[in-house]
Amino acid sequence: MIQNIENDNKNILTVKHLKKYFPIYKGVFRRVIGHVKAVDGVDFFIKKGETLGLVGESGSGKTTTGRCIVRLYDPTDGRVKFHVNNKVKDLTKLDRQEMKEIRRDIQMLFQDPNSSLNPRMRIGDIIAEPLKIHRIGTPKQQMERVKELLTKVGLSANQLNMYPHQFSGGQRQRIGLARALSLNPKLIICDEPVSALDVSIQAQVLNLLSDLQDEMRLTYLFIAHDLSVVEYISDRVMVMYLGKIVEIAPSEKIYQNPKHPYTEALLAAIPKQEAGSTRRSILKGSIPDPSNPPDGCVFHTRCLYAKDICRNLIPKLKAVKNYPESFVACHRSDELDLIGYV
Repeated sequence: MIQNIENDNKNILTVKHLKKYFPIYKGVFRRVIGHVKAVDGVDFFIKKGETLGLVGESGSGKTTTGRCIVRLYDPTDGRVKFHVNNKVKDLTKLDRQEMKEIRRDIQMLFQDPNSSLNPRMRIGDIIAEPLKIHRIGTPKQQMERVKELLTKVGLSANQLNMYPHQFSGGQRQRIGLARALSLNPKLIICDEPVSALDVSIQAQVLNLLSDLQDEMRLTYLFIAHDLSVVEYISDRVMVMYLGKIVEIAPSEKIYQNPKHPYTEALLAAIPKQEAGSTRRSILKGSIPDPSNPPDGCVFHTRCLYAKDICRNLIPKLKAVKNYPESFVACHRSDELDLIGYV
């Protein structure tokens, strides 16, 4: 279990036992017959100024976790503690007005820039909208801020009267980033911000995020399904499967010496440039139904190393011996010799 993290003043965010269950309805009277366990009791923390990568296949609960943090979804259970201005606020207990104030410090960068930008609004108005909502500055000051932000993200201040459809996908993502930066946030939830972009454009956006982090002292939760992208930008990596965190470790450690079989499988799926690679493709089948997760370890139905204990007993997230800040939820982590990204 991750211990002694709530009082650590180095953290900007502390998540404890977070759950999000979506009800399943049936019949004319909309009777609840079950729940989709999208996020099922996760614990983690994010340090000030770091990038924590969150990876896993589609359906693992990554995006839901991010949306629960910013309260786009109200969590079913758990605590999300945000450390701001020498105070700790539990975001799950704030009302709408209090949450509006917190959103000045926590912003979200969405996956699809096409759907996250209003096609009827000029980009100057899109970027200025958070300033208007929070009543920051005069209209003239707001436009000056918009021009500054456009320049900061690599666009031109002369483009503020253009519409989103006049930009490429990479440029639209830069517009979304400028909007997220308008209120000078401390934490940005990046929900697969480069997955819809070409590889060459991905590198540009990642470089921009890294530069802005240094310049503005930002903290990122970077959500992605591609481990090769996460490696480039993350200080630590958190692996999620079927609503649960299965491994957390510093980026270098998790790529060189994974402790969970699912992490090994994700690393094996990264394309190799060298011909004649002998790495195994070991991830078979598909992710189980989150409304009816397997007993025991949620990964045991696809795991090459599963034993009876894996099928019957849920593993706890525990510290890895001799690996600082590393945690794994695997009964056999001490005995397995897993293959990293080689």
